[in-house]
Amino acid sequence: MAKFFIFLEHADGQIKRGGLELLSAAKNAGGEISIFTNNEAIAEQAAKYGATTGYVCKNSTLENYNPEAYCSVVSEAISKSGASVVLASSSMLARDLFPRVAAKMNVGFASDCTEIKFNGDNLLVRKPLYAGKCSATVQFSNSNIKIVLMRANQLPISQTGNGSIKIENLSFSKPDLKTVVKEVVRGTSKKLDLTEANIIVSGGRGLKEAKNFELLNPLAEVLGATVGASRAVVDAGWVPHGMQVGQTGKTVAPSLYIACGISGAIQHLAGMSGSKVIVAINSDASAPIFQKATYGIVGDVFEIVPKLTEEFRKALS
Repeated sequence: MAKFFIFLEHADGQIKRGGLELLSAAKNAGGEISIFTNNEAIAEQAAKYGATTGYVCKNSTLENYNPEAYCSVVSEAISKSGASVVLASSSMLARDLFPRVAAKMNVGFASDCTEIKFNGDNLLVRKPLYAGKCSATVQFSNSNIKIVLMRANQLPISQTGNGSIKIENLSFSKPDLKTVVKEVVRGTSKKLDLTEANIIVSGGRGLKEAKNFELLNPLAEVLGATVGASRAVVDAGWVPHGMQVGQTGKTVAPSLYIACGISGAIQHLAGMSGSKVIVAINSDASAPIFQKATYGIVGDVFEIVPKLTEEFRKALS
């Protein structure tokens, strides 16, 4: 039976969805689950999803992400846990941290995976290649520890733990840091991050100018969605880079993705083609987005979006 180690990210006192998916997958695989966090309350939440041991390191240096500090303490926690499989969400933080951890520990590493299959200590993972044009099945060889980063919104969540967890407090020997994080300035938006969102409404150049992006907000509010954008409008300065979906932005896999005025360049499709249902709205019937769309609407986005908003409001009321 495999021993799992899960790196949990959290926001506003709650484990992020990606972490809950990984906890559920490990529990369903029948493994023993250890987790790492810098917050004891998060460890107690993880117990409800099957975690039995929580490695907790509470230190002011870890309040903000520092790659050198996190690499040191996470590597130590993995070694102490005796885990053979290390799981984390394929977030920006994890994609920076775990290649460092893998190099430090000299172990196998696979990132941005969309499927995972367990067979005792062995596992197979699938990951997209070449901007999503194809995918590869990856198998680890000659690695006693295997690190896998999974995209969020890929796995089901089940609350199956008994709520009991053993807390192991880690002492932190501060390494000789080359960088020091003084402050992190966060955005004011209360919406979920794009990578965690279950519904996304995105806008592109078809909205014509920055002020027209406000057209998407009522629809997103009705659906409880997060607003995204194509690279073209980010490059134009209409919205911040944090809203960009695509190869050079964020890769998302929501249950519902509504593309408003987005033509569907391959770089954008690479970031959202994993969505369960794609609705495309574009005045150009030959736009590439329609080749990927589950449902396509050819027409004026300025007429269709308000009508969709009103119909969703009626249906959901």
